[in-house]
Amino acid sequence: MFRRPLTQIIAHRGSKGTRPENTLAAFQTAIDAGADGIETDVQLTRDDQLVIMHDERVDRTTDGTGYLKDFTLAELKALDAGRFFSPEYAGTPVPTLDEVIQLLIRNDFRGVFNLELKTNKVPYPGIEQRLASYFQRQPVPFRVVFSSFRAKSLITLRTLYPEAEYAKLFKTAGQQARRMQRRHQVGALHPDIHWVKANRFWLPHVQLRPWTVNSEADMTYCFRHHFAGMFTDYPARAVAVREEIQGES
Repeated sequence: MFRRPLTQIIAHRGSKGTRPENTLAAFQTAIDAGADGIETDVQLTRDDQLVIMHDERVDRTTDGTGYLKDFTLAELKALDAGRFFSPEYAGTPVPTLDEVIQLLIRNDFRGVFNLELKTNKVPYPGIEQRLASYFQRQPVPFRVVFSSFRAKSLITLRTLYPEAEYAKLFKTAGQQARRMQRRHQVGALHPDIHWVKANRFWLPHVQLRPWTVNSEADMTYCFRHHFAGMFTDYPARAVAVREEIQGES
Protein backbone atom coordinates (compact mmCIF):
# COMPACT_ATOMS: atom_id res chain seq x y z
CA MET A 1 0.00 0.00 0.00
CA PHE A 2 1.37 3.41 -1.00
CA ARG A 3 2.11 5.69 1.93
CA ARG A 4 2.63 9.39 1.37
CA PRO A 5 5.81 10.77 2.96
CA LEU A 6 5.42 12.71 6.17
CA THR A 7 5.48 16.49 6.03
CA GLN A 8 8.89 17.52 7.33
CA ILE A 9 8.95 19.65 10.46
CA ILE A 10 11.69 22.26 10.16
CA ALA A 11 12.57 24.20 13.31
CA HIS A 12 12.52 27.92 12.50
CA ARG A 13 15.65 29.54 13.99
CA GLY A 14 15.75 26.42 16.14
CA SER A 15 13.02 25.96 18.73
CA LYS A 16 12.45 29.72 18.62
CA GLY A 17 9.25 29.59 20.64
CA THR A 18 10.90 27.95 23.65
CA ARG A 19 14.56 29.04 23.50
CA PRO A 20 16.48 32.19 22.45
CA GLU A 21 16.36 32.10 18.67
CA ASN A 22 19.35 31.15 16.55
CA THR A 23 21.41 29.91 19.50
CA LEU A 24 22.95 26.51 20.08
CA ALA A 25 20.38 25.95 22.84
CA ALA A 26 17.55 26.51 20.35
CA PHE A 27 19.04 24.12 17.82
CA GLN A 28 19.73 21.40 20.41
CA THR A 29 16.17 21.65 21.71
CA ALA A 30 14.81 21.30 18.17
CA ILE A 31 16.90 18.18 17.58
CA ASP A 32 15.79 16.70 20.90
CA ALA A 33 12.14 17.41 19.97
CA GLY A 34 12.48 15.26 16.85
CA ALA A 35 12.52 18.00 14.22
CA ASP A 36 13.29 16.78 10.70
CA GLY A 37 15.10 19.98 9.85
CA ILE A 38 16.81 23.06 11.21
CA GLU A 39 16.37 26.51 9.68
CA THR A 40 18.68 29.40 10.43
CA ASP A 41 20.13 32.60 8.97
CA VAL A 42 23.67 33.53 7.96
CA GLN A 43 25.34 36.95 7.74
CA LEU A 44 28.89 38.32 7.60
CA THR A 45 30.78 40.21 10.29
CA ARG A 46 33.04 43.15 9.56
CA ASP A 47 36.00 40.75 9.45
CA ASP A 48 34.15 38.44 7.01
CA GLN A 49 33.17 35.66 9.41
CA LEU A 50 29.99 33.64 8.80
CA VAL A 51 27.68 34.05 11.80
CA ILE A 52 24.12 33.12 12.71
CA MET A 53 21.56 35.87 13.27
CA HIS A 54 18.23 36.78 11.74
CA ASP A 55 18.07 40.57 12.00
CA GLU A 56 20.50 42.84 10.20
CA ARG A 57 20.80 44.76 13.47
CA VAL A 58 21.79 43.17 16.77
CA ASP A 59 19.42 45.27 18.89
CA ARG A 60 16.42 42.95 19.19
CA THR A 61 18.20 39.72 20.19
CA THR A 62 21.32 40.93 22.02
CA ASP A 63 22.39 43.63 24.46
CA GLY A 64 24.25 45.44 21.67
CA THR A 65 23.24 48.17 19.26
CA GLY A 66 23.97 48.59 15.58
CA TYR A 67 24.30 46.66 12.34
CA LEU A 68 25.85 43.21 12.51
CA LYS A 69 28.05 44.07 9.51
CA ASP A 70 29.83 46.68 11.65
CA PHE A 71 30.90 44.17 14.33
CA THR A 72 33.97 41.96 14.26
CA LEU A 73 33.46 38.36 15.33
CA ALA A 74 35.18 39.07 18.66
CA GLU A 75 32.88 42.04 19.30
CA LEU A 76 29.81 39.99 18.38
CA LYS A 77 30.90 37.15 20.68
CA ALA A 78 31.02 39.61 23.58
CA LEU A 79 27.27 40.28 23.27
CA ASP A 80 24.58 38.48 25.25
CA ALA A 81 22.18 36.67 22.87
CA GLY A 82 20.05 34.98 25.53
CA ARG A 83 18.87 37.47 28.12
CA PHE A 84 16.32 39.05 25.73
CA PHE A 85 14.44 35.74 25.88
CA SER A 86 14.86 34.93 29.57
CA PRO A 87 17.34 35.62 32.38
CA GLU A 88 17.86 31.86 32.45
CA TYR A 89 19.81 32.18 29.18
CA ALA A 90 21.90 35.21 30.10
CA GLY A 91 25.38 34.99 28.65
CA THR A 92 24.39 32.86 25.65
CA PRO A 93 26.68 33.81 22.74
CA VAL A 94 25.91 34.42 19.09
CA PRO A 95 27.05 31.26 17.25
CA THR A 96 29.16 31.04 14.13
CA LEU A 97 28.00 28.93 11.20
CA ASP A 98 30.74 26.41 11.96
CA GLU A 99 29.62 26.06 15.57
CA VAL A 100 26.12 25.17 14.41
CA ILE A 101 27.42 22.69 11.83
CA GLN A 102 29.62 21.00 14.44
CA LEU A 103 26.64 20.75 16.82
CA LEU A 104 24.61 18.99 14.14
CA ILE A 105 27.46 16.63 13.35
CA ARG A 106 27.93 15.75 17.03
CA ASN A 107 24.21 14.91 17.20
CA ASP A 108 24.49 12.71 14.09
CA PHE A 109 21.80 14.90 12.54
CA ARG A 110 20.62 13.46 9.21
CA GLY A 111 17.78 15.77 8.33
CA VAL A 112 17.50 19.05 6.43
CA PHE A 113 19.69 22.04 7.22
CA ASN A 114 18.09 25.13 5.70
CA LEU A 115 20.40 28.13 5.63
CA GLU A 116 18.88 31.46 4.67
CA LEU A 117 21.19 34.06 3.12
CA LYS A 118 20.17 37.38 4.69
CA THR A 119 21.16 39.39 1.64
CA ASN A 120 17.90 41.08 0.70
CA LYS A 121 18.63 44.19 2.80
CA VAL A 122 22.43 44.04 3.26
CA PRO A 123 23.97 42.36 0.18
CA TYR A 124 27.15 41.11 1.92
CA PRO A 125 29.42 40.97 -1.16
CA GLY A 126 31.31 37.69 -1.26
CA ILE A 127 29.08 35.76 1.13
CA GLU A 128 28.15 33.27 -1.59
CA GLN A 129 31.81 32.49 -2.27
CA ARG A 130 32.51 32.06 1.44
CA LEU A 131 29.60 29.68 1.86
CA ALA A 132 30.60 27.60 -1.15
CA SER A 133 34.17 27.41 0.13
CA TYR A 134 33.05 26.42 3.61
CA PHE A 135 30.82 23.55 2.50
CA GLN A 136 33.40 22.33 -0.01
CA ARG A 137 35.85 21.98 2.91
CA GLN A 138 33.38 20.66 5.46
CA PRO A 139 31.58 17.41 4.58
CA VAL A 140 28.19 17.06 6.28
CA PRO A 141 25.92 14.03 6.76
CA PHE A 142 22.70 15.98 6.17
CA ARG A 143 20.90 17.71 3.31
CA VAL A 144 21.82 21.36 2.81
CA VAL A 145 19.17 23.71 1.45
CA PHE A 146 20.02 27.35 0.75
CA SER A 147 17.15 29.84 0.68
CA SER A 148 16.85 33.57 0.28
CA PHE A 149 14.44 36.36 -0.58
CA ARG A 150 17.16 37.65 -2.94
CA ALA A 151 17.15 35.71 -6.19
CA LYS A 152 20.63 36.84 -7.21
CA SER A 153 22.21 35.24 -4.14
CA LEU A 154 20.63 31.90 -4.93
CA ILE A 155 21.65 31.99 -8.58
CA THR A 156 25.22 32.96 -7.70
CA LEU A 157 25.63 30.34 -4.99
CA ARG A 158 24.04 27.60 -7.10
CA THR A 159 26.70 28.22 -9.75
CA LEU A 160 29.46 27.95 -7.14
CA TYR A 161 27.98 25.05 -5.17
CA PRO A 162 25.50 23.01 -7.24
CA GLU A 163 25.60 20.08 -4.79
CA ALA A 164 23.10 21.76 -2.47
CA GLU A 165 19.37 22.30 -2.89
CA TYR A 166 17.92 25.77 -3.43
CA ALA A 167 14.62 27.37 -2.45
CA LYS A 168 13.03 30.76 -3.05
CA LEU A 169 11.58 32.52 -0.03
CA PHE A 170 8.70 34.88 -0.63
CA LYS A 171 5.84 36.62 1.10
CA THR A 172 3.77 37.77 -1.87
CA ALA A 173 6.01 37.55 -4.97
CA GLY A 174 4.72 34.19 -6.12
CA GLN A 175 5.18 34.79 -9.84
CA GLN A 176 8.93 35.41 -9.50
CA ALA A 177 9.30 32.29 -7.37
CA ARG A 178 7.41 30.12 -9.87
CA ARG A 179 9.48 31.56 -12.72
CA MET A 180 12.68 30.59 -10.91
CA GLN A 181 11.30 27.10 -10.37
CA ARG A 182 10.37 26.71 -14.06
CA ARG A 183 13.90 27.77 -15.01
CA HIS A 184 15.31 25.21 -12.56
CA GLN A 185 17.07 27.95 -10.61
CA VAL A 186 15.42 26.62 -7.45
CA GLY A 187 13.87 23.30 -6.61
CA ALA A 188 11.49 24.35 -3.85
CA LEU A 189 9.30 27.25 -2.83
CA HIS A 190 9.13 28.65 0.71
CA PRO A 191 6.10 30.95 0.91
CA ASP A 192 4.42 32.72 3.81
CA ILE A 193 1.63 30.49 5.17
CA HIS A 194 -0.83 33.37 4.69
CA TRP A 195 0.01 33.48 0.97
CA VAL A 196 -0.46 29.71 0.71
CA LYS A 197 -3.93 29.84 2.24
CA ALA A 198 -4.90 32.72 -0.05
CA ASN A 199 -3.70 30.89 -3.19
CA ARG A 200 -5.16 27.44 -2.72
CA PHE A 201 -5.40 26.75 -6.44
CA TRP A 202 -1.62 26.32 -6.41
CA LEU A 203 -1.68 23.51 -3.91
CA PRO A 204 -1.99 20.52 -6.24
CA HIS A 205 0.72 21.77 -8.58
CA VAL A 206 3.75 22.41 -6.38
CA GLN A 207 5.32 21.06 -3.23
CA LEU A 208 5.74 23.82 -0.68
CA ARG A 209 7.42 24.44 2.67
CA PRO A 210 5.39 27.29 4.20
CA TRP A 211 6.54 29.59 7.02
CA THR A 212 5.95 30.35 9.86
CA VAL A 213 3.43 27.72 10.96
CA ASN A 214 2.77 28.09 14.69
CA SER A 215 -0.93 27.63 15.41
CA GLU A 216 -2.39 24.16 15.65
CA ALA A 217 -4.89 25.12 12.94
CA ASP A 218 -2.14 26.06 10.47
CA MET A 219 -0.13 22.95 11.36
CA THR A 220 -3.22 20.84 10.71
CA TYR A 221 -3.72 22.61 7.37
CA CYS A 222 -0.17 21.79 6.26
CA PHE A 223 -0.32 18.17 7.40
CA ARG A 224 -3.70 17.54 5.78
CA HIS A 225 -2.36 18.92 2.47
CA HIS A 226 0.79 16.79 2.83
CA PHE A 227 3.14 19.66 2.01
CA ALA A 228 6.78 18.70 1.60
CA GLY A 229 7.61 20.56 4.79
CA MET A 230 6.76 23.45 7.08
CA PHE A 231 8.73 25.87 9.24
CA THR A 232 7.66 26.32 12.85
CA ASP A 233 8.86 27.99 16.04
CA TYR A 234 7.42 25.04 18.00
CA PRO A 235 8.82 21.78 16.64
CA ALA A 236 7.77 19.67 19.65
CA ARG A 237 4.15 20.83 19.25
CA ALA A 238 4.28 20.16 15.51
CA VAL A 239 5.59 16.62 16.04
CA ALA A 240 2.59 15.85 18.28
CA VAL A 241 0.08 17.33 15.81
CA ARG A 242 1.65 15.47 12.88
CA GLU A 243 1.39 12.17 14.72
CA GLU A 244 -2.33 12.71 15.19
CA ILE A 245 -2.92 13.52 11.50
CA GLN A 246 -0.28 11.68 9.47
CA GLY A 247 0.69 8.98 11.95
CA GLU A 248 4.21 7.89 12.83
CA SER A 249 7.06 7.36 10.36
